[in-house]
Amino acid sequence: MRDRFDYGKDPVKTLNGSLIRAYECDPMTADAEFLLTKAMYKTITGRAQDRGADVLCYQIRQSFPPGELSPQEALDIGYELAMRWTKGRHAFFVVSHADRPHPHVHIYYNSTALDCTQKFRDFFRSGRALRQLSDRVCLEHELSIIQNPKLHSEGKFRHYGEWLGADRKPSQKEQLRALMDAALEARPANLAAFLALLEEYGVQVLHGRGGAISFQLADFQRPTRWRVSTLGDGYGPEEVRAILEGRAPARPTGGAGPRRKINLVIDIQQRMAQGKGAGYEHWAKLYNLKQMAAALQFLQENGLTDYDLLSEKTEAAADRAHTLAGELRAVEEELSQTSALMGAVVDYARTRPVFDGYKAARYSRNYLTEHEEELAAYRAARSTMNEILDGAKLPKMEKLKQERRELAERKKSLTAQYRAVQKSMRELVAVKGNIDHLLHITNGREDKEQAR
Repeated sequence: MRDRFDYGKDPVKTLNGSLIRAYECDPMTADAEFLLTKAMYKTITGRAQDRGADVLCYQIRQSFPPGELSPQEALDIGYELAMRWTKGRHAFFVVSHADRPHPHVHIYYNSTALDCTQKFRDFFRSGRALRQLSDRVCLEHELSIIQNPKLHSEGKFRHYGEWLGADRKPSQKEQLRALMDAALEARPANLAAFLALLEEYGVQVLHGRGGAISFQLADFQRPTRWRVSTLGDGYGPEEVRAILEGRAPARPTGGAGPRRKINLVIDIQQRMAQGKGAGYEHWAKLYNLKQMAAALQFLQENGLTDYDLLSEKTEAAADRAHTLAGELRAVEEELSQTSALMGAVVDYARTRPVFDGYKAARYSRNYLTEHEEELAAYRAARSTMNEILDGAKLPKMEKLKQERRELAERKKSLTAQYRAVQKSMRELVAVKGNIDHLLHITNGREDKEQAR
């Protein structure tokens, strides 16, 4: 633990310690403080900890794309994530490293709670829950997130930097479909003019035997045959000829048809600096145009033509999502506690006769050996009941069942509300981010007055 902390607090990485923030601990002595809480936990609860299996602390790493924010801003985001993840119940400190092109933070939090009576228990799919919380924090601060984390087809998990979406280099087929859409929008007179437009867009048109045609982009080594089975429905030779000859309608673009999903626009200059080719640049320009068109359509449909109103709606949606998330967590905790109490009551009723027999046998060692498992279950059930009830009267089982049903319905309702609000919040954050990006491109600064 000390080695991990020393790595995180490296003066070179943290600019002589200026990029460190702590909650209820001193980063310089955090290793000793964390260990002290373990001893206090044992003294207060009487529960011994297996030194070999006990978790001393947990670490979270959070990274951001190069140039999106400063190391100090990353530190603030990491601190907020840590506070919301631990709910302020565990001591932690956050370090931001400025020695890499991409800002990133390390969060170290104590596995033992501040009151030294409970420990953080890693739960099923905690990584997914943490990622969702991190995404929520980033969206609320108008930062980019990874849209679709991808699992390897063979079952091995790839790092959370390999994903589908704008940041992934599009395949040759995806780029070709986008370029074909752009060429058809220009309304060429015939097939020869259509192919000539593709060549202007950087596509190498290869003619083979029997009139077969293949396409190849500069960034790819192998050509792609032009046929429906390769490029998909709507992009085969006969389908394109039908559109050019007026025998089939052109594919809808821009505001026609249903509104497309709104994503954040791509920073093309940054991608080009990373070594992207001309084909990617053209695809990215088309992608950004479509995203801006979708954003403007969203604003018109929702009557958000005033920048201040858009900002107000975005903040309100983020606040509402955060409130619902808190209510949902509270209901989940209460539901878990009720279920645990019901299970403890059942175990208590099942093992109480065994304990009465143990008392009648005057705590015989032989009786204990024979019924050790049932007596351990009895003690665990009684401990759980005392901890949850805290001196209150035990409710009847029917009342507990009714309470659990009501909590389950409440959780279901809150989950549906949260998903709907979260979807609306993501759209608003993406639209506002795109509008801010547009203002930056046209004016060099965010001019709210001209945005109205």
